[in-house]
Amino acid sequence: MRILFDQGTPFPLRRALNDHVVATAYELGWSTVTNGDLIRLAEQEGYELLITTDTNLRYQQNLQSRSIAIL
Repeated sequence: MRILFDQGTPFPLRRALNDHVVATAYELGWSTVTNGDLIRLAEQEGYELLITTDTNLRYQQNLQSRSIAIL
């Protein structure tokens, strides 16, 4: 599974996901991208899961038509 960590996601969590391909928004140069654009970019690049610490994301974005899972 391809997993993307948003800004603020604890990097050490990556070690627990060693069977998956994990990248961070920072590594991809997406650290300043807005949430809506980040979700769109992640979907376009084939990421299946976005892990974020943004607890308001579900209230700020329409997530119904998204193909990416958000945790």
